[in-house]
Amino acid sequence: MKLMALQLLLWHSALWMVHEATPLGPAHYLPETFLLKCLEQVRKIQADVLVLQERLCATHQLCHLEELVLFRHSLSIPQVPLGSCSSQALQLTGCLGQLHSGLLFYQGLLQALAGGPPGVGPTLDVLQLDITDFATNIWQQMQELGMAPGVPATQGTMPTFTFTFTSAFQRRAGAFLVASNLQGFLELALRVLRYLSSEP
Repeated sequence: MKLMALQLLLWHSALWMVHEATPLGPAHYLPETFLLKCLEQVRKIQADVLVLQERLCATHQLCHLEELVLFRHSLSIPQVPLGSCSSQALQLTGCLGQLHSGLLFYQGLLQALAGGPPGVGPTLDVLQLDITDFATNIWQQMQELGMAPGVPATQGTMPTFTFTFTSAFQRRAGAFLVASNLQGFLELALRVLRYLSSEP
């Protein structure tokens, strides 16, 4: 399961490697309106994740990552790389591609949690919709700039998603771990977007 999930990430990330630009400065390549919308979308998703975490804590007493160390190790949800987004060697096409790929990855995890633990299903649905909107926004901008390599990858065109949460506990704990990993991904994305937009 872990191998297949890593293969999924590598398969999608490989689409961008041949399209990556040379290192670029941020100021002249992305419209300010696009960057501001992205910042707004990231903050909206962060708020969704916070609501999910609060409900998991209140309803299922899942409040601290330390409580799930063993399960987290066995599940091994990989971290999504954003190496092309380094401010020291920014590769704009690769960075946008990695952001888009990461959003699709988390969209797949949320689909695997569809229905969700009791009390959080609607929150998961809202979170998935907001992630889809953010991914679509990035893809549309890449198309406008001539950066998009053909047809956008979706869960339907990517290899079969292999994470499954079969028991009630796995669904509760899986939702908590996905929220935790997603929050870390969003913090990195926010840092990148602030750099690109020169937001303090």
